Amino acid sequence: MAIKRMDNVLIVVEDLETVKAFFTDLGMELEGETRVEGEWVDRVVGLENVQSNIVMMRTPDGHSRVELSKFVTPKATCDGFERQAVNTLGIRRIMFTVDNIDEVLDRLDSHEAELVGEVAQYEDVYRLCFVRGPEGIIVGLAEEIDGA
Repeated sequence: MAIKRMDNVLIVVEDLETVKAFFTDLGMELEGETRVEGEWVDRVVGLENVQSNIVMMRTPDGHSRVELSKFVTPKATCDGFERQAVNTLGIRRIMFTVDNIDEVLDRLDSHEAELVGEVAQYEDVYRLCFVRGPEGIIVGLAEEIDGA
């Protein structure tokens, strides 16, 4: 048995609207919004009395999704991870290929997105950078260099 595809990546957030706007300006499209609750959710996530508002964002090609979830109950926990470095154990970032890094950075500026390091070039293949957005979410951006 093989994996058919990666369906989505979950990001638990406190301010759902702010993070949704960030990913929209990044270039993702809103696929849908819903609220989940009930015994089936409790069983799946291993918590009790779960109520969660969910926003599903998708890439323009429709192949990748980011699920943004705000837990109404129980409240989300925070272990001070928002400012951890990219080399901290665990999932640290999501990487997107974009048409133009500079244009994306300009759009994300209104969200007070912070460039983690700087825009750098990898050989003659990519321009790359990491951006820290709302709630400490790190997004990697890769722009293919013409002719690569």
